[in-house]
Amino acid sequence: MAAQAVLRDRRVMGRLRLASQRLAGTAGTSVPELVRWMTAMQAQDLPAALWAVGARVPGTGITDVRAAINAGTVVRSWPMRGTLHLVAPGDLRWMLDLTAERLTKSIAGRHRQLEITWADIEKARDLALDRILADGPISRAVLFKVFDAGGQPTQGQRGIHLLGALCRHGWLVLGPLAGNQQLIAAFDNWIPASRAMEREEAVAEFLLCYFRSHGPATLHDFAWWTRLPLTEVRAAFENVRHELVELELEGISYWLSPQVATLLDSGVPGARSVHLLPGFDEFVLGYTDRTLVLDPGHSDLIVPGGNGVFKKTVVAAGKVIGTWALHGTGPGAAVVPELFGDIRPLKAEAQAALARAAKRYLAFLGD
Repeated sequence: MAAQAVLRDRRVMGRLRLASQRLAGTAGTSVPELVRWMTAMQAQDLPAALWAVGARVPGTGITDVRAAINAGTVVRSWPMRGTLHLVAPGDLRWMLDLTAERLTKSIAGRHRQLEITWADIEKARDLALDRILADGPISRAVLFKVFDAGGQPTQGQRGIHLLGALCRHGWLVLGPLAGNQQLIAAFDNWIPASRAMEREEAVAEFLLCYFRSHGPATLHDFAWWTRLPLTEVRAAFENVRHELVELELEGISYWLSPQVATLLDSGVPGARSVHLLPGFDEFVLGYTDRTLVLDPGHSDLIVPGGNGVFKKTVVAAGKVIGTWALHGTGPGAAVVPELFGDIRPLKAEAQAALARAAKRYLAFLGD
């Protein structure tokens, strides 16, 4: 492919990302298909993750997304950055193979503070698998009781670090839902089939999937997203760059799929779109540089005080223009937007699009 284009209007970039992320133009056809397409979707907040999927698959209700998790056709785990994501089950193991060692090294000091050794992790693994293979998936509370009874204390974050280690190494995984919590399952039982790839092939696959689902994006965006070394990323990128299109903006190279790049000629969708996205959505969090879709002056309004908790966002024509919240419950529930103070009042057409987005969200919840 090796195609290249120079873009003058940065306002188009957000709309191209809407198209790549299945928020404009082509939509997801099912919950598992959408999650596989997105490669990995932020899921530290479960209700937000459910709507992140629903927003991309028209006609989907919250019970559809929960059913996919319960059936194991979508998996929620820690594939990278020590952060929960939704991923396709067959992809989780090769992602962990790429990222687990680096993350383990980064938290080694914390493990020393908590007095967690490799022998402790192996003991916790045996305790967990003995119980789960006998009784099926169990809650975190029950698992921690098993650890405590077996001589592996769980106080002071020791339990969650043991659980994280067992999930990173592919022995345990989050399984079916129990309310807004998830039971913990044995990895090989819950995910009986996993794709296998050599490391260089896997990094190249990761790159290609990311740029198809998140482009336009940079190599730095991908390296930050996965926490893979930039030198390794650059080397693997040479194996897939011919399958992507380079888009230059203000001297920076962005990469995206040929299919989305063709929209520059045929018409980029989303010019009149309004979306109500959840907190922690990939549209905002999927990149280290968010200035293409979020004015830096508004960042503190999305993450007040830099506390790491991202608010729900109102996105118009590929640009974050405010936040929103759900007020009330049941039939009386209403979406209440709060646009940034320097944003012009929405015109009638945009107000109608916002009303449609709110109606869709309420329908998703009501299923």
